Amino acid sequence: MDGISRIFVWLPQLLAGAKTTIIITILSVSIGLVLSLFLALGKMSKNPIISAPCKAYIFFFRGTPLLMQIYFIYFGLPQFHPALTIKSAFVAAMIAFTLNTAAYLAENIRAGLESIDIGQHEAAKALGMSYSQTMKLVIIPQTVRRLIPPVGNEFIMVLKDVSLVAIIGLSDLTKVTRAIASSSASALVYIPAMIIYLIITAFFSFAFNKAEKKYGSYE
Repeated sequence: MDGISRIFVWLPQLLAGAKTTIIITILSVSIGLVLSLFLALGKMSKNPIISAPCKAYIFFFRGTPLLMQIYFIYFGLPQFHPALTIKSAFVAAMIAFTLNTAAYLAENIRAGLESIDIGQHEAAKALGMSYSQTMKLVIIPQTVRRLIPPVGNEFIMVLKDVSLVAIIGLSDLTKVTRAIASSSASALVYIPAMIIYLIITAFFSFAFNKAEKKYGSYE
């Protein structure tokens, strides 16, 4: 009974940490999704001045550990110039996760755009549509439907990876759990923490599955 009562005492702190985890995940994936569209289109561009930077960006953020990216943005940038100092750990985490997520989603979007049958492009061209009109009115709407599963997978991955922000002192669910475990000398706190993670993951997985069933038709 003592263990159960202690869990209820810890619950408000754990929920506060979970709130931080969810907010970072939602914002970074949402902003990263917008950025990833431009990166995907840029990488597909036939103009090397546009495609080269986009390819380099995607290669860098997919090819280096997220942990190092967080470290660099929070601790490394100020060493180049004081103006680059990011005082808020939350903002630094947001930037790191947004930039990283954009690189991964860009490849998903690129693959989705290239999966659309070439006949769609030809039909739009025959109707007198420009490239931008074709992408905006024909290709991208169809691609969005195919992106729901990979975006959902990326969201869940980011949700769990947010635990890395503990290294810059941000109190997400994982950091709060470790702090409670240390101060109380009890590992019982990991039980409700894992249950909270499972509930959050299950909720968003269900939401993306529902969205896929409703909007994910390839017809």
